[in-house]
Amino acid sequence: MFIEVSNLKKSYTSGVIKTEVLKGIGMKLGKGEIGVILGPSGSGKSTLMNIIGGVDRGDSGCIFVDGIEVNSLKDDQLTEYRREHIGFVFQFYNLVPNLTVAENIEVVSNISKSPLNVDEVLAAVGMQDKKHRFPRELSGGEQQRVSIARAIVKNPKLLLCDEPTGALDYHTSRSILQLLQQVNQKYGTTILMITHNAAIAAMANWVFKLRSGEIVDEAFNQTIVPAERIEW
Repeated sequence: MFIEVSNLKKSYTSGVIKTEVLKGIGMKLGKGEIGVILGPSGSGKSTLMNIIGGVDRGDSGCIFVDGIEVNSLKDDQLTEYRREHIGFVFQFYNLVPNLTVAENIEVVSNISKSPLNVDEVLAAVGMQDKKHRFPRELSGGEQQRVSIARAIVKNPKLLLCDEPTGALDYHTSRSILQLLQQVNQKYGTTILMITHNAAIAAMANWVFKLRSGEIVDEAFNQTIVPAERIEW
């Protein structure tokens, strides 16, 4: 398995109140597969993704990503892990406003050991003709395309997507989902996506349903639906 999580627990304490966010999570995802984590707000989706991505730490349990035991890494090792292995795509695009499209991508390319070609990535996300534009000159869907390009230019083994269509309209959302599916097929990138939109599950190999910090169901899709055919 490319991702293997076992008995992962996480809680937060505020004053004397302790809140259990993850209550013994277990899940697996193969290399080159797409996984979707479904769940309502507050179910622990983002916490789970942040721990897998090395942004946060679990209290206990094991997380292996491509043979790396993430929860045992020291802080400097976590930094290296995030830089070399993980690409992040968020609901809000987090582009640098005073850098052009190409410059936003080059910033990440320059700190990677084995980056993809910037122009190749721009072409892959359909933004090559807007490489000299600034974020303020782009639509929301175009900005999300740039954020995806920025995530994949460093050639990550794992692409983590946190509600990547949450701020987009229906038609633009389908376009972004189609792009993610193309990235998975073109580069063989393993993708793990969290969402509250159950329709998106149809494009995934594995679907994990999270509720109150526990995985209450998981399913393997025998037939993957092309993103352009997903409706909600």
